[in-house]
Amino acid sequence: MPHSRLAAGATPNPREVADDAALGRDRAVDVARIGALVVVMFGHCALLLATIDSSGVRIGNLLGALPALTPLTWVAQVMPLFFLAGGAAGAYAWRNDKSWGTWLFSRAQRLCRPVFWYLAAWGTGLLAVRLTLGASSAQGLGRESVALLWFVGVYLVTLAFVPALTRLRSGRALAVVVAGLLCGAAVTDGIRLAVDDPWAGTGNLLIVWLIPVAIGVGYARRLIGVRIAVVAAAVALTAQIVLVFVGPYEVSLVVTGAERMSNVSPPTLLLALHCIWMSCAFVAAAGPIRRWAARPRVWRAVAAGNRGAMTIYLWHIPAIAVAAFALHGVGLDAYDVDAPGFWWLLALREAVFAGVMVALFRLLTPLEHRPLPWWDRQAAARGVRSWVAGALVCAGGAAVVLMAKNGLAEPAGLVSLGTFLAAMAAARVCAGSARGLFRQP
Repeated sequence: MPHSRLAAGATPNPREVADDAALGRDRAVDVARIGALVVVMFGHCALLLATIDSSGVRIGNLLGALPALTPLTWVAQVMPLFFLAGGAAGAYAWRNDKSWGTWLFSRAQRLCRPVFWYLAAWGTGLLAVRLTLGASSAQGLGRESVALLWFVGVYLVTLAFVPALTRLRSGRALAVVVAGLLCGAAVTDGIRLAVDDPWAGTGNLLIVWLIPVAIGVGYARRLIGVRIAVVAAAVALTAQIVLVFVGPYEVSLVVTGAERMSNVSPPTLLLALHCIWMSCAFVAAAGPIRRWAARPRVWRAVAAGNRGAMTIYLWHIPAIAVAAFALHGVGLDAYDVDAPGFWWLLALREAVFAGVMVALFRLLTPLEHRPLPWWDRQAAARGVRSWVAGALVCAGGAAVVLMAKNGLAEPAGLVSLGTFLAAMAAARVCAGSARGLFRQP
């Protein structure tokens, strides 16, 4: 990427952001990323049912209360677009003369910088909660505070496969890889059902989410034509519909709290088919999306949003909590779906949440682009040290997934946190550095 005129940590000027970001960008990928973020954050805000009574905080789920809405999750489950965007961006950035581990660590530097700030803030906050409200309150909050970090962990590991995927030279080779991953997801589901243990399907965290990454690489390398993408999307969607009727799978593609077999925790074959049709639908629509994003006003908004993408992802759950409990303070809970005016109260919460999120975005986005001492020195290792650095990044990603599962205040979660930090620090040492040089923000 060319050198940005924006100073690290400065408040971005929308026009300057757009001018810098447009150079060498695939605007369709950036639209997919920010569009998916918007769906995720407002979707999470809509799903939350929360109130406080004499027994304490009560949390519910809109889909658990109204199961008839679960088919909407087939549109609202947009996580495949994040992984597709990551695969495409990685493919654009990879060059065959680069060292794999050093390249992977360089990608991890940008991704982990806001995560470090996020963990530091929550670590301080949870300590204060433990000292004032007790261990049980800190444990509950600690579980929720890091639940969404599963994406960061899985994303780091899937990025490690991008250089290998760029070696594919034809759409047929890509189809073989995707078909192999689909078969792997089916076998993993079979094992999960045979032993009746959801965590026997943990392997699908990698297998399923590699599918949109592979399609993203194929899109960036122009291995997928529009007609093939349309046909593949139609076939995958049809197979997904059939599988719901003939298989053991439930309809919902998000966590509801009432499901017998979750399709996302861990992922299933049903979600794998969803990844295929949604990713291929993007490939088919990428041309019109790119032309729409070329409009100056649209591109300024897209570029500015992508500049703070990790801020939006990491901090939207705290923003939802602020909006929900602020409205509770004035008696405007959206909790009982049968209460008069429930949908108006839910819409009000969405509006308040949007205001809170805008404030957090403006406040915290500069942290994404402020280089951290030592951490952000440009990686320069080659050979064995580079491979070790890459392996440590993958180990750190696995530790983040475990931390997201166990929570930040539980002993197992704290061990996972320590493992993540130690692995990334060791990767930093192994990746070496060009003395005095920082990566471009």
